[in-house]
Amino acid sequence: MPNFSQPLSGLVTPRFGGIATWGRLPHVPLEDAKGVDIGVVGIPWDGGTTNRPGPRHAPRQMRDQSSMVRRMHQLTRIVPYDLCNVTDLGDCPVNPANVEDALKRVETYFKKLVAKNIRPLSMGGDHLSSLPVLRALGEKNAVGMIHFDAHTDLYDSYFGGFKYTHGTPFRRAIEEGVLDPKRTIQIGLRGSMYDNDDFAWGEKMGVRLVRIEEAIEKGPKAIMAEARQIVGDKQTYVSFDIDMLDPVYAPGTGTPEIGGFTTREAQSLLREMRGLNIVGADVVEVSPPFDPSGLTAYAGVVMMFEILCTMAEAVSKSR
Repeated sequence: MPNFSQPLSGLVTPRFGGIATWGRLPHVPLEDAKGVDIGVVGIPWDGGTTNRPGPRHAPRQMRDQSSMVRRMHQLTRIVPYDLCNVTDLGDCPVNPANVEDALKRVETYFKKLVAKNIRPLSMGGDHLSSLPVLRALGEKNAVGMIHFDAHTDLYDSYFGGFKYTHGTPFRRAIEEGVLDPKRTIQIGLRGSMYDNDDFAWGEKMGVRLVRIEEAIEKGPKAIMAEARQIVGDKQTYVSFDIDMLDPVYAPGTGTPEIGGFTTREAQSLLREMRGLNIVGADVVEVSPPFDPSGLTAYAGVVMMFEILCTMAEAVSKSR
């Protein structure tokens, strides 16, 4: 077996001990990373938030909660750390005082990561954090996307023309040509709305919009079969907003919407992504100040583990 990085076992050292890294993996700064296939990155920034702030604190709490995630997937028996080299790269640079500068810092960091052929699995941060990551991944060729969320994040602007908020990242990404709208599907949309502009624009661009009522009626396998058909075998990004879960399971988020998925339903959806060419992914909008218990952060890292298993299997098969 190749000498891949391995998590520290809770059977050797208690899971509550030691310095917190994601999944108890070794921490390797990006500048020192060699032979890394998948890099876990924190984006401690919420400068795009328009309602309840706090996702800037998520990476720290999510690393803490990730000590509860063991190395083997209980259903698929996948051990991602045996399939490829996974490390915690730490947090990328941000600027909490300036939105555009923060976007540039994150983009610059992720371009360096992509240049090293590392696939990012990041934890935000609000959903605007996804935009600079997509700029890095889709710089040469637009990527497709499977997006799990209560909201489309396809609005044009907020507050009289401000273009960069957590409600606008994917509109900007499509306009900039780094995200292919015809290879994009959004699953779990729900909640009251300001108007229908985001839905109308997305449909005009060719984005497949799946309201939660349709997703529940058809079930995970049918919805994800369509998702697989939409993204095909080309490069695909996965973005998981924690508010796709019902607030009963994830109260710690900025814009909660009742009537969401259960954690079990979310896992079922993610497990249907096996075999896809996932070149990057994120879990965003965990807000620790609204859930000091850590339950929301724990839900987030479990979803990250589901995605990681699929990404690791894809890396292994591509060797």
